[in-house]
Formats: sequence, structure tokens, C-alpha cells
Amino acid sequence: MPIFDAARSPRLEASRHETVRHAALNIGEVLSELKDEFPRVTASKIRFLEDKGLIIPQRTSAGYRKYTASDVSRLRFILSVQRDQYLPLKVIKDHLDAVDRGEAPEALPGGAPAAPQLVNSDMAEAVESKTRLVSLAELQGITGANEVLVDELLKFGLIESQGGLFDSNCIKVTKSAVQLANHGVEPRHLRQFRTAADREFSLIESIIGNDMKKPEVSARARAAEEAQEISRQCLEIHEALVQRAISHLDR
Repeated sequence: MPIFDAARSPRLEASRHETVRHAALNIGEVLSELKDEFPRVTASKIRFLEDKGLIIPQRTSAGYRKYTASDVSRLRFILSVQRDQYLPLKVIKDHLDAVDRGEAPEALPGGAPAAPQLVNSDMAEAVESKTRLVSLAELQGITGANEVLVDELLKFGLIESQGGLFDSNCIKVTKSAVQLANHGVEPRHLRQFRTAADREFSLIESIIGNDMKKPEVSARARAAEEAQEISRQCLEIHEALVQRAISHLDR
């Protein structure tokens, strides 16, 4: 497993990247490196982490992303602690930013500290041994939801159980549902979001469908990245329309 030199900030490594351009990977090759450990990782997920400032790959003159071995190891660490410890990305970013500055931050909640020198395979193996899915009891404990709320979310297709276990998306939806319940919003009111999500995915699928059928990993990676971009723009439009409507309330 590659070693991630955490003491070097990706923001300060442009010159070093220039010297190892021949060793850089495209996003499809990065996915191939990570798939065995993180079978659900996608190009859109990697791009999302980039948007949040957790990783900054170099770019070719044509604008394509290129990743070094250090970038891949940084991704491996981020994906591990996010998946297994359910830490907010801000917490992970603050931790790694401190490491990049050469500091020795305290251990992440529920995990081992990242030394300023490196994040290595031992740390990855420590988090790899943890489960990726949570039980109903764990879902309730993490989100504060009661069993009735979870049953309603399942009933309306807002979350899905995988043999009685729930993934990180279920956790996100359930957390939001708990908060919305404080405003009197019930799961039955949220069905429209599932319907809207299905329609949005149908639109995305109609655009990238051909590339997703290709056998090449790189083609599917580009399609997934395009899907993420389309989804992001759809969300921008949705938010703008809602905010415009809200802005009329105090007029």
C-alpha cells in the first residue's frame, strides 16, 4: 500500500508533481487502485472530496485531473475514516490540514492520530477491520431516530435496508428526517424528494447511459464524474428556486 507523506500539503506540491508527471494516474486508474478496498467509491465521490478541499490533484493542460501515489493514499485515509467513523468532512479536513502544516494533531474521534510524517498501511488496516454498515439499533443511536420514524422512512422508500443493515446514505437521510420532525415534517411529506431524485437520476442516466455501458473503467469513471456535475447543477437550480420563493416571504 502506498505511503502518504502527510507533512507535505497538496497545495504546496505543484513543483514536485511536475517532476513525477509520468507517474500520475487519471481518475479511472485511481478508482482501480481503490475499488478492492472501497467498492462503492466513484469518480463523483472523489470529485466531491476535491470540491471540499480535502484533495487537490494536478491538472493537465486540457483540464483533466492527474493523481500521484500520495494523492491516492490520502484518498484511502479519508475514505476509511469517513466510512468507518462517520466523521464530518470538516473534522477530517481540519485534521489533515494540521498534518500538512507539520503539526501533530490529536487523534480523530474513535481513531488513531495521523503523525506529521505519514499515514501508512497500519492506519488503513486498523479502520479496514470495522464494519461498513450499521444495524437498526446503531442507526437509531447515531441519528436519534426512534423505530417508528425508521419504519416510516423504509415504508416510503427514503432509506433501504440491506439485510437489516444500513449504509451511510441511510444515516444522512435519517439524521435530516429527525431534524425535520422537529418542524412537524413527517416521512410521508418527504416522498416528493424520492420522486424528484428518481426523476433527476433518469435525466442523468439518459445523458451518460452509453458511457456507463462501456467496459473500460476510465469511460465509466468519466461518466460518473459527468453525472456528479449534472447532479450538482440540478441541485444549484433547485436551491436557487427555493431561495427565490423564500425571499418573497418577507415582502
